[in-house]
Amino acid sequence: MQIRDFYKIICFTNFIALALQLIPIMMNLRTEFPVEPGEYEGGTSDGYCFHTCFSGATLEHSLCMVRDFLKEAGYGELPLPANAEELRMFKLPSKKNRQVCMFEDNGYVHNPIKILFSERPNQLKLLRLEIYDENAPNHLLRFHRRLWD
Repeated sequence: MQIRDFYKIICFTNFIALALQLIPIMMNLRTEFPVEPGEYEGGTSDGYCFHTCFSGATLEHSLCMVRDFLKEAGYGELPLPANAEELRMFKLPSKKNRQVCMFEDNGYVHNPIKILFSERPNQLKLLRLEIYDENAPNHLLRFHRRLWD
């Protein structure tokens, strides 16, 4: 091996190391759920629930962003709606009676995630994602909104 070849290997290794530092590494929410309230990965957490929003050019794009985020966060095996049309079937039928939304989730719910539609009529493509910490005490009560802190 010549010195020139050795130099190329070192430069390539340094390039890879630098590139890996520039790539943001997402925290696996399922195994490392944030216990302290604050902002994480573009959303907020209260220690029990992580909230974030996704808005694409269409509802289908927003759902794809949610699906990709869930895969990166360790929730890739959860069943999700196949497409935007299927997701719309989980939307509450009428927004005229806003009191109904106080008691039901307006969107897809599968423990430990909720993919909810926005309450505002001008935000039809916005999806709110809520991820609940499965290891938190009284997790199911919080998930089904039977317990508040």
